[in-house]
Amino acid sequence: MDASLKKRLSAAATRIRMGVIEGTFNAKSGHPGGSLSVSDTLAYLYFKEMKVDPENPKWPQRDRLVLSKGHTAPALYAALALKGYFSPEEIKHLRHTGAMLQGHPDMKGTPGVDMTTGSLGQGISAACGMALASKLDNADWRVYAVLGDGEIEEGQVWEAAMFAAHKKLDSLCVIVDNNGLQIDGPVDEVNSPYPIPEKFAAFGFNVIVIDGHDFDQIEAAFDAARACKGKPTAIIQHTVKGKGVSFMENQVSWHGTAPNKEQYDQAMKELGETLAALEG
Repeated sequence: MDASLKKRLSAAATRIRMGVIEGTFNAKSGHPGGSLSVSDTLAYLYFKEMKVDPENPKWPQRDRLVLSKGHTAPALYAALALKGYFSPEEIKHLRHTGAMLQGHPDMKGTPGVDMTTGSLGQGISAACGMALASKLDNADWRVYAVLGDGEIEEGQVWEAAMFAAHKKLDSLCVIVDNNGLQIDGPVDEVNSPYPIPEKFAAFGFNVIVIDGHDFDQIEAAFDAARACKGKPTAIIQHTVKGKGVSFMENQVSWHGTAPNKEQYDQAMKELGETLAALEG
């Protein structure tokens, strides 16, 4: 990847992380850990990969994104605000009564949200329906579904995977954010979904394993997913829960805990320094 593009994407990911901290701090609730781990992916999708138009959120030819792990909505909202779907000021009202941005994505209330999600395991099924529609219409738009590694303990995920492979939904790209932690602890201790790549391969997917914080690997994976015909793709990305904020990294307690003022200040200071280094 071109160095200047990588720097721009890294800066976008850092701004998304700052939005996650801003939103959860002001909400005094939310899920920063998994939002931070998926920020690089969302930066790449919205600022390099996907065909979208913030001026026309319902553009029929747009690519679709389903945030199946809907509790990481703070990262999606930050990406959408950065892309221009709505004012970044909305981030400060996350989860407030009557606000646009609620705890989980709402397709009826938030521009740029393609599917309402929150009940884990269901988003991939909706994404399969979108991908089937694309195939039946001979359309060229693609569907991206972001799942958590804890989420794939849900049986519905594998029913949808079986359907996607059977219908040869090659416009579908599933991204599993494998940060290794879920609300109750390490995924391999709660109800191990491992080995994840082998399972998706057994269900008929084209499988790619990457470092989800390496933009060269992210780019190569999405390029390969687009080139694959006749089967859906699953990108299994190894990530760090709480990525970008030192005291949140790899700490299960940050799955669903909002930062207090002192933690907010420290997190924003760290991310601000990262952004300054990228944009300086």
